[in-house]
Amino acid sequence: MKRVFTAIVLIALVVGIVFFGNPLSLAIAACIVALLAAYEYAELTRVGGMAVPAWWLMPAIALLFAESYFRPLEGPLPLLSFLGLSLLTFASFHEAARNTLKHVLPVTASGFFGLIYVGYPLMLVPAFAAKENGRTLLLFLMLVVWTGDIAALYIGKAFGRHKLAPALSPNKTWEGAAASLVGAVVVAGILALVCALAAAHESTVLHISEPVWQTLLLALLVNAAAQIGDLVESAIKRGAGVKDSGTMLPGHGGILDRIDALLVAAPVLWYLLLLKESAGLGGF
Repeated sequence: MKRVFTAIVLIALVVGIVFFGNPLSLAIAACIVALLAAYEYAELTRVGGMAVPAWWLMPAIALLFAESYFRPLEGPLPLLSFLGLSLLTFASFHEAARNTLKHVLPVTASGFFGLIYVGYPLMLVPAFAAKENGRTLLLFLMLVVWTGDIAALYIGKAFGRHKLAPALSPNKTWEGAAASLVGAVVVAGILALVCALAAAHESTVLHISEPVWQTLLLALLVNAAAQIGDLVESAIKRGAGVKDSGTMLPGHGGILDRIDALLVAAPVLWYLLLLKESAGLGGF
């Protein structure tokens, strides 16, 4: 019951911000989630023996969000370079003082990866909203990830017999993975149908411009990316020797545990849309 209640609250918050918030509130909400996830990531690196300082990672992500909001095109890349070099400088002197210079590169690499792994995907949330049919696009992303996760959980528990990647996640099965793909495609089809009905009634609250087959194909590919995201976060946790990334969400573990699929799915969707546009297939 605790797990279900937490999920309902989170879904209501996300949908409310997406459809009733403005671009700034959406960016702030995404930034807050990124900061909480960054704290958990820093804790995982500490437990794993190559501690990335949270006092560096969290302000770094906040700076990236601010830069991407006010200067989305030219700002983030130079800032990423500066932030990476600042961590390298700190790690060099810090590890030299401890006579552990062999840790300089792993700590710097882990910290810089944290910016890319946690910060960048969530920076795409307000960018998605700014695209054509942006709110529907964000809803599509969330539904494909959430529905796939739910389908994999329940179908995998009931019918799963063949382990998907036991070294990474012992409970995941091929049956659950297949159910996740099917669930994502089905919910994408339902969303496309709802958008078509909305258009027939001249409503613009939900709208998709692309053909249905493109929406279904996007759902399939994005869900596959989401499942990979779930597995790679499991690899990080198992490498650190922990079961959950944290305890912030009752019944769900940590923030990273809830957004791990999204952290891979969001960049994949972004670049799939770029490929669509470059191929002359239009936007979402």
